[in-house]
Amino acid sequence: MTDLATVLIVDDEKHTRDGLRLALEDDFDCYVASNAAEALEFLKNDQVDVMLTDLRLGEDNGMKLLEQALAMPKPPVCIMMTAYGSVDTAVEAMRRGAYHFVTKPLNLDEVELLVKRALRSRHLEHENKALKQQVEQKFSIEGILGKADALKPILETIQQVAPTRATVLIEGESGTGKELVARAVHNLSGRPKAKMVTVHCAALSPQILESELFGHEKGSFTGAQEKRIGRFELADGGTLFLDEIGEIDAGTQVKLLRALGEQTIERVGGSRPIKIDVRVIAATNKDLAQMVEQGKFREDLYWRLRVVTIHMPPLRTRKGDIPVLAEHFLKELSASNGKAFKPLGEDAMPMLMNYDWPGNVRELRAAIEHGIVMSNSSRVMAKHLPAYLSQPGGLGLRVPALPGVRPAAPNETPPKAPLDIHEMEKQLIIEALERSGNNRSEAAELLNMSRRSLQRKLKDMGMVRKHRKRQPAE
Repeated sequence: MTDLATVLIVDDEKHTRDGLRLALEDDFDCYVASNAAEALEFLKNDQVDVMLTDLRLGEDNGMKLLEQALAMPKPPVCIMMTAYGSVDTAVEAMRRGAYHFVTKPLNLDEVELLVKRALRSRHLEHENKALKQQVEQKFSIEGILGKADALKPILETIQQVAPTRATVLIEGESGTGKELVARAVHNLSGRPKAKMVTVHCAALSPQILESELFGHEKGSFTGAQEKRIGRFELADGGTLFLDEIGEIDAGTQVKLLRALGEQTIERVGGSRPIKIDVRVIAATNKDLAQMVEQGKFREDLYWRLRVVTIHMPPLRTRKGDIPVLAEHFLKELSASNGKAFKPLGEDAMPMLMNYDWPGNVRELRAAIEHGIVMSNSSRVMAKHLPAYLSQPGGLGLRVPALPGVRPAAPNETPPKAPLDIHEMEKQLIIEALERSGNNRSEAAELLNMSRRSLQRKLKDMGMVRKHRKRQPAE
């Protein structure tokens, strides 16, 4: 094996090939080829740092060889050799990617100096590329994109905490990317082949949640017709991600506290302790500290969960990341929707930057997908984005006019009317349900509340559809 840089000399004249090899072989690992076919065969099978090639190779075209060499996965630095009368052609070769050219008859000292300069240039290029990759990696971990100052400490914390077993509590508004952070911590944990099991706590009733987390024995309650393995056992050796942890009831909090403290669980209806090896990551869009003060969340569990806390900032506080996120979503969602990539038009970015994004990154992603689907031109223009982005307010929801109140004229002070907060809330919920196609989970996200809270409000407002009993067939 040799540490010398590799130089490939391509020329159809034997004395030129041999002369260059003798002049360079003390400092470089030199190989020769008499035509383009031999050169390409060598380039395919071996790593070449510098290629010296004549522009005229008998019947072959040196310019075509240049293009083929530069198209290689790891292209060499190319230096062209040409007769004095073909300088214009050599300049054209540089426009196509050649590093430099030398004229014949060759000055061997000049050639040697040029090869060394080419190698230094290549080395600097590789260093710059490596540095750029380091910077990109620093500001992009497991799909968490951004360069805003608010994101830097988060990415540093992820890298620091991931290899440990510490429990992590991720706080932040809905749509800020809390699950992405959880997955990044898991994937960088040193357990890449282990499972990450996710439980959306707000979507389950207390009894079902307890069974989902800890499992149950056969016959432990009505409907428990067979033994069930819980999520803690499924995540053994890996990570359990508890999303919306603030929604769990007091009884489940007690069992979760024991699981975290003793690394053991018991199935519902069982009495045998089961040892587990699980790293727990929890997320919430609520203020757990305030819930502790209000007696709604156990203080001892709170401190068990927040060994390390990561707070995801809302998108409105890191608007400098919007261009990075928008470009990422344009590429990702164009491909998933079977559309050709289209950049943002000049009028689209100001609209994105001026909006406050109450739905955060999730809302931005949805807006970009809307633009991709609606665009019928070569760019995604402002007119293709959701119309509400150009209007005040958030979530694309407008407070509707109250019944019996005439809208004010442009220069007219609107008449004061009694405010019916419950009616306004009801109208917002109706609009959210319409926008989400009556999907209550999506509607709850639009309204920045849990699905359980939305379900309760629907019930209080008499908006829960009652199921009619089927009449027996006659």
